[in-house]
Amino acid sequence: MKLAASILLALAAIVLSQDPTSTQDPLTTDPIPIITQEPTLTAPPAPVAADPTDIPDSLKSTYPATPLASKHFAYPAEIVHFCIWGPIDPNSVVADTEGEMVAWCTSPKHGTRLIPRNSLQGVQFMRTPDYVQVVGFIDQTRINLQGNDYGGEMDPHGADLVGGGRGNPLGGLVYSNSWSNGDNNSYTQVIEWHNFIGSNYFCIKACDPAGPNAAHFCEHVYDRIGCLYNAPANAQNGTFESCLGDDQDYPGLYTDASGAVQTFTQPAESLGPITSFPYTPRVPASSQCVQYTSSVIYAALANVTAPGDPTSTSASPSKGSTSRPPTAAGPTATSAGRKAGVSFMTAAIAVAVLVLASL
Repeated sequence: MKLAASILLALAAIVLSQDPTSTQDPLTTDPIPIITQEPTLTAPPAPVAADPTDIPDSLKSTYPATPLASKHFAYPAEIVHFCIWGPIDPNSVVADTEGEMVAWCTSPKHGTRLIPRNSLQGVQFMRTPDYVQVVGFIDQTRINLQGNDYGGEMDPHGADLVGGGRGNPLGGLVYSNSWSNGDNNSYTQVIEWHNFIGSNYFCIKACDPAGPNAAHFCEHVYDRIGCLYNAPANAQNGTFESCLGDDQDYPGLYTDASGAVQTFTQPAESLGPITSFPYTPRVPASSQCVQYTSSVIYAALANVTAPGDPTSTSASPSKGSTSRPPTAAGPTATSAGRKAGVSFMTAAIAVAVLVLASL
């Protein structure tokens, strides 16, 4: 079996108005929800803006001197090629930078930042009937996150200043060829997706845009409980594999001891850390898994270094536990105070909206 996945992440400017001469402040005017924007995919994708002047000042510095889009999307293709969202500057925390994340990828051909060698320590790519996802273990300090950051969520709904809707990152778009009937050069915009990263663990899920339950599988209201509850998986530290799998239960939905279906309500942050849960999420069954050697599938990253790396490329990724890290309750809040609660050890998402297509 050969599984391939291709996802494109684009961080674009948000449309303020159909009038390109608009002088409205994009951070204080009513938002145009990013999920309603369906720009035509070009190579690279065009930014979602009426005019480049619509890019918020806070984001202008994040765009490279090379073409506008090149820093902000990725074309993941199978477990070998995928991308995740990460900060621009070293020693960042998700809560402070989620609105201006950039794409970090495993392939050098898309003009994005590259994930430094030995950062990825275990990755599982999975395709299910309703979504594709990638989860894994990562040394997050190598993509500019503080080592002790519990992380948070990025999604296309966001929580910007005037009611949300413009995405985190602002203007972030996802495309995939997972549903292109075998045409790996044909991309579909993924409307519903979510991703988490923190505590050296990440996950990202892209839901089939034609599926009737995309908004449920890619729920965006459980930002405090991470990958374990939003994207349960059997990823193993030290293992790199592509699998087929069953759908998970909708995030937040569970069956109690009496057999009744219940919906979890996430407590407000004002109530303090989340210290207990009424359920343990069901991990979907996987099958037809194919394992790979990381040095082979990520050969393109062999010479990509992070600050402080030795010049030798002989170092190997460290291997810790062979199972997912436990979820720890009650971590210290991140500096912005928006992501306190359960540890994102099993909640990280670095972004790669994944796409799996049979070859």
